[in-house]
Amino acid sequence: MKDELAVQAAAQGDDDAIRAILVRLCQATHMGFAAVARVTEDRWIACQVLDQIAFGLEPGAELEVQMTICNDIRQTENYVVIDHVDADIAWQRHPVPRFYGFKSYASFPLILSDGSFYGTLCAIDPEPRLISNAATVATIEGFAKDVTTILSAKLCAAPESISASASRPQAG
Repeated sequence: MKDELAVQAAAQGDDDAIRAILVRLCQATHMGFAAVARVTEDRWIACQVLDQIAFGLEPGAELEVQMTICNDIRQTENYVVIDHVDADIAWQRHPVPRFYGFKSYASFPLILSDGSFYGTLCAIDPEPRLISNAATVATIEGFAKDVTTILSAKLCAAPESISASASRPQAG
């Protein structure tokens, strides 16, 4: 059963323009999975997903935040792009790619118009993909900005949905 934050995240991601961005992200990167995720200190929640590789997530679903690279992005607000995990010395022994079985990865922070960190726009694939070139990085960064614009507009219309859930301690 999804709690209030998971329901809110899925509602925020329920947007045709966000779905279209995920399609374009997969086309641009040749990756099979893309998602917008709400990432907090203790939660990773899928807001919207495009899953062509049977990764198995749907909006509102959660991953253990400590077992995500998105958690690192939350802490640094820097993007991460990996063409081939096995060929990347910085990532080849990292537990997250091994755990989920992906070889390529891209994730960009979503910083709302008020300057707060919302989450990430990410993509994975079980096959290596050449995504670290400047043109592809710029394209993904543009998609992240587009998602941020959409989310900022939604949250301006209903600001209590993010601020109340972000400041409330989570049970557990």
